[in-house]
Amino acid sequence: MAAQDELAYMPATEIAARIARRDLSPVEVVDAFLDGIARRNQTVNAYVLVLHEEARRLAREAEKAVVSGATLGPLHGLPIAIKDLFDFKAGVPNTFGCKPFKDWTPTVSATYVTRLEEAGAIVLGKTNTPEFGHRGITDNYLFGPTSTPFRIGKNAGGSSGGSAAAVAAGLAPLAQGSDGGGSIRIPAAWCGVYGFKASFGRVAAVARPDAFMLAVPFAHAGPIARSVADAALMLGVMSGPDDRDPYSLPAEGADYAAATRRPVAGMRVAWSPDLGVFPIDPEVARVTREAVAAFEEAGAHVEEVRVGFKRSQEELCDAWMRQSAVRSAQTADGFKTEGIDLLGSHRDQISPEFAASLELGWSQSALDYRRDDVIRTEVLDALQDVFDDYDILVCPTLAGLPVDNATDGNTLGPAEINGHSVDRLLGWCLTYPFNFTGHPAASIPAGLSADGLPVGLQIAGRRFADQSVIAVSAAFERVRPWTATYARVSARPGSAGGV
Repeated sequence: MAAQDELAYMPATEIAARIARRDLSPVEVVDAFLDGIARRNQTVNAYVLVLHEEARRLAREAEKAVVSGATLGPLHGLPIAIKDLFDFKAGVPNTFGCKPFKDWTPTVSATYVTRLEEAGAIVLGKTNTPEFGHRGITDNYLFGPTSTPFRIGKNAGGSSGGSAAAVAAGLAPLAQGSDGGGSIRIPAAWCGVYGFKASFGRVAAVARPDAFMLAVPFAHAGPIARSVADAALMLGVMSGPDDRDPYSLPAEGADYAAATRRPVAGMRVAWSPDLGVFPIDPEVARVTREAVAAFEEAGAHVEEVRVGFKRSQEELCDAWMRQSAVRSAQTADGFKTEGIDLLGSHRDQISPEFAASLELGWSQSALDYRRDDVIRTEVLDALQDVFDDYDILVCPTLAGLPVDNATDGNTLGPAEINGHSVDRLLGWCLTYPFNFTGHPAASIPAGLSADGLPVGLQIAGRRFADQSVIAVSAAFERVRPWTATYARVSARPGSAGGV
């Protein structure tokens, strides 16, 4: 068996530990994953840029450090993937999934990318995303769609779809994602992996020229992994304050690895099958309802609750769309100084939906903006009513199952669920309410549909209770381990879907 086949689904924690005790060489590990990418990335389209030479150079340096007895970081020699959005690595091309930026290169790295590299991680490459992350699907005119490794031709979800697909396909042990409306949790659900959105501010993000732009709605960064322990390892490195981020939270001295071992007996878990307002596909409803029993098996107390949102799912989604559109318009306006006018000379290179989002953003008044903050406040109050009585709120991550990829670079989500119309960009996602509020939230593999497609279960915690979400996620994983489901991945090594 090839080395990559052996390493593809090895836990990141195990790879890191074996490197530290010299059972594995960083060169061997990086070469194995680069080999897997060369053989199988074309199947899922997870990576849009692979840093072959740099990754191998850094692996050689990492190996020298191990041999010399140097102090090693927690991710020393561990390959990772990073998203091709605002997750910059200085000097590495970054396209935002948008044709006009195919030759654009940042001069600075994102704070969390720097932290990952300083901890010893080796970036394998950048992963696919829709234009500026504006939808819950991964497809674009530049690179095309990303498939869930469980069914080639079905979409991975977005906007961190390339990252989730890389992890699920065994093309990276860990990947970074960002989440402004569900963009970590959505693809985690459709790719059958674990994705964690920490409390807003837990992972510092330095935005410029506007340091405050990530707050409406809240945009987060976080880990995507195949196990809760692997995600906890990565989160421990990514988290922490940065004085250049006015929203970053003080260091709390959290031990996320220890949180994975924390008992959950006696914890109160609220279960909502639909957050009170979302239509849910019958298979999603079945799989998630059956999965909830795992929390009681772990010792928690589960009760079904009604979440008291005052608005319909259409009204809530429209409010998120308006606020997100303002941020997109602001970003696009900034690039005009670099000669890139997305609604001018480059309009024919962007999707109609993204163009409409930019136009919507530019049409909003300051008063419109504040009115939508009232809707956000209503969502916050409704969720707080739940968290006044419960430690955790659980619901389906998404209302539907993975959709077919389009052939024109413009895949959209479902138009309806159970006969109810939903916005095709995000209206089928039960994730974005938690970006209105900044609560920590994760998507955990709940199981597979009757047709073998992944279904995600969303676990949300009280504000700043990140360790509780980690603990409950890990307890679920102990009771209902999902590693065996990766045998169903059609793009895994040696499968018919592989290369």
